[in-house]
Order: sequence, then structure tokens, then C-alpha cells
Amino acid sequence: MTTPEAEQSQAPRPEERLERAVRAAEQALIEYEIAVETFRVEVENFSRLHEQKLGPFYLRLEELDARIAEAKAARSGDPEDIRAAEEARARVMPIPGVEELLHGWMDSDGLFPEAVAMLTEQEVRPPQRVRPSEEARRLYRELARKAHPDLAQEEAEQQRREEFLSRVNAAYARGDETLLRELAEEWAAGPVPPERKPSRAEELYARLEWLAQRKELLTLVAKELENGPIAGLLRLAPDDPDALLDEIGEKLHKDVAEREAELAALLAQE
Repeated sequence: MTTPEAEQSQAPRPEERLERAVRAAEQALIEYEIAVETFRVEVENFSRLHEQKLGPFYLRLEELDARIAEAKAARSGDPEDIRAAEEARARVMPIPGVEELLHGWMDSDGLFPEAVAMLTEQEVRPPQRVRPSEEARRLYRELARKAHPDLAQEEAEQQRREEFLSRVNAAYARGDETLLRELAEEWAAGPVPPERKPSRAEELYARLEWLAQRKELLTLVAKELENGPIAGLLRLAPDDPDALLDEIGEKLHKDVAEREAELAALLAQE
């Protein structure tokens, strides 16, 4: 016969129950992530295949529609036909303004070296020479004397001073008097006291909250994928999507042939 004290000692601690809940939630999230990622890859692969097989048909149809609309507008001169022709042509024209936006950034061979340097955070030109003010010099000398790492004996304090002094050096190199004043105030205030370390229970609750937020995010991603047009096509033929693309391709091929015949008939009437 067990005593109440023994039963109480055998009961799991709250932290143990939380740890089991966290492990279960982590495992469930992993499985959910695998399912979402598998579906995402499937959708992306099918989207790529869809573009490769059917993209040329869609482009050809848009071009034929534009030419048919232009031929009709040329024959009728009707303002409504002209507007429809302009809209049809706009759908196949490059996006206006893109060339101007990329001017100076790239050409037919790709990005200019200057643009590559900027995007990779490399220096494009040598840094401009700066002449710090007298006040900036004074602030720099004071901070360098007060925060020098050699004035500390403990390794942690030496490292803190080295990191702080590197910020001081960077501000002085730019001649940034305002930032040097702010750094002087920061040093005068002293090191930031260490934050209270959370308890094990607080860490576990925070972990559970993060797992719940992560699952919400994955749910949004899954819904966006499911509601997309490519997923809609996949649902039509989940077992043989390639056959569906072939079927759509045959129909588009017929549509192209019909549009070409219509355009030829219009041009023959001119």
C-alpha cells in the first residue's frame, strides 16, 4: 500500500509534463513541415513542367490574338476595336519602364561589375576621405582612453571593450560626431545588466508558443499552395498529371491553328 507521500513523489512534475507536450508538438510540426514541403516541391515541379510544355502555346496565342485584333481594327477603324487591339498588344509587350530602371545596372551580359559589387556589399570606389572635427577628435581620444581593452583584466570585459572600441573607431573614421557623443553616453551609463534567465517552465511555454506560430505560418503556406491554379490542375489528374498536360497541349495546338487560320483570312481580305 502506497502512502500519499509516495504517490505524490511518483506524480510527474509540471516541467516533465510540459517537456512531453513540447516533444509531441515538435514531432507533429516536423511531420507537418514534411507534408507541406513535399506538396510545395510537387507544385513547383508541375509548374515548371507546365511552363515548359504549354508556355510557348500561350505566348503564340497571345501574339495571334493581338494580330487578329489589330487586323480587325485596321479594317473597321472603330474606336472600340482600336482600344481592344491596343489592350491585346499591351499584354504581349514588355513591361514599360523596365529598361530605364535597369539602365546603368545591367546589359545583355548581365549585371555591371559596379552593381555586383554593391549587391555583394563590396566597395565600388575607394572610401571618401573624411576630416573629423575637433570635437570628434576630442570625443574619440576620451573614449579610446576610457574603453581601451588593456585596462581590463577579465576576458569578458576585454571582449566587451574591444567590441565597443571597434564601434568608436568606425564612427571616428566617418567623422560622425553625433554617434561619438551617443557612444560616450553609452559608456558613461555602464554595461547593460544581464537579463534574468527564464525558468525551465518559461522556456518550455515559449517553445510551445513558437511551435504554434510556426504551424500557423505553415498552414497559410499550404492554403496558398492549395488555392493556386497549378494545384487546381494537379487535383484534376493527381495520378497522371503529365497526361493532363498533353491533353491541354493538344487543345492549345488546335486553338493556335484556328487563330492562325482566322488571321490569314483577315489579312487576305485587305
